[in-house]
Amino acid sequence: MSIPEQWQGLPYYAISLFYRQRFGGKVYKIPVSVAESCPNREGIRGMETCVFCDQWGSAAFPEYREKELRSQIEQVQSRLLKRFNGDHYLVYFQAYTTTFSRASQLRHQFQVALSFPEVKGVVVGTRPDCLSKAVLELWKETCDQGHFVGVELGVQTFNDLQLKWMRRGHSVKKSIEAIQKIKSETPVDLGIHLIFGLPGETTEQIIQTAKLVNRLPIDNVKIHNLYVLEGTALAQQFQLGKFVPLERKDYLQRVVCFLEHLNPQIAVHRLAAVASRHDELVAPDWARSKMENYQMALDEFAAQGTFQGRLF
Repeated sequence: MSIPEQWQGLPYYAISLFYRQRFGGKVYKIPVSVAESCPNREGIRGMETCVFCDQWGSAAFPEYREKELRSQIEQVQSRLLKRFNGDHYLVYFQAYTTTFSRASQLRHQFQVALSFPEVKGVVVGTRPDCLSKAVLELWKETCDQGHFVGVELGVQTFNDLQLKWMRRGHSVKKSIEAIQKIKSETPVDLGIHLIFGLPGETTEQIIQTAKLVNRLPIDNVKIHNLYVLEGTALAQQFQLGKFVPLERKDYLQRVVCFLEHLNPQIAVHRLAAVASRHDELVAPDWARSKMENYQMALDEFAAQGTFQGRLF
C-alpha cells in the first residue's frame, strides 16, 4: 500500500481535498457565533463548564458575537476575500452548542446563511446530548433541498474516565448512540472532534480509538491538542501542577499513530489545533504555531515512512 496519488503528496486525506471533490474548488469556512450557551454552562443535570473551555466557547472571532448573523457572515467573508479571493464558502456555526436552542431558530439561521450565493452549505458544531428530533429533521430537510450540511460532534474521547475528568456531561455510550442516530436519520456529512493529550492517555488507547472510529459511520475527524487557556478550570490544574501538557514531539507521534490506523477514506480536518487568542494561552507555547506544527507533523510522517491507513 502507498499514498494515493489524489492526496497530492500529503500523507493523509485532507478535508480540503474532500471539499474540492465535492464543490469543484477551494472551500473556505466562515465561522459565526449564534449560540449563547451550552448544557454545561447552564448546569443541566448538575454539569459544570468543561475544564478546557474559556468564556468564548471556541468562537474564532468573539468580537463579532454581538452582531446579527448576516453582518457576521459579511464581515468574515470580506476578510477572506481580501486574503484569498475565494468563491466557495461554508458557514460554520462554531461557538458553544448551536443545537442548544429551538430548531425554529436554527432554521432561520440556516436560511440567512444559505441566502448568500457563494455559500454552498452549513457546518454545525454540536455535542452528543443535544440532538432533538426537530434538529435532525431540519438537517435532513436542508440536505433534501440540495444543500450541504456538515455536523461536527464534540466526542473528544471514547474513554469515560477522561470524559468525567473533562466534565463533559455525556458518556462514551451517548457519543456512539449519537453518531449512529445522526447517520441513520440524516444524510449529513458527519465528523467528530477528538482531543489528544488527556490524562492517562496511552498509545494503545490511540490505536483503539482509531479502530473504533473505523467501525462507526464517521466521515471525517478533527484532532485537537489539549492546551491551557486563561480563566479555565484547566488553568487552575496547570498552576497546581496537576496537569502537564504534552510536548510537541509526543503529540505529533500520537497523531501519526492514530492516522496510521485510520481508514484512509475518512477525511482529516487538521493535524493540530492552534490557540487563536494568543494572549489567553497559558501552555504549551507551541500551540501558537500553526504552520510550524503542520510542517513538523509532515516531517514526522516522513521520518517514520508512514501515512494514513498504512496499518488499517
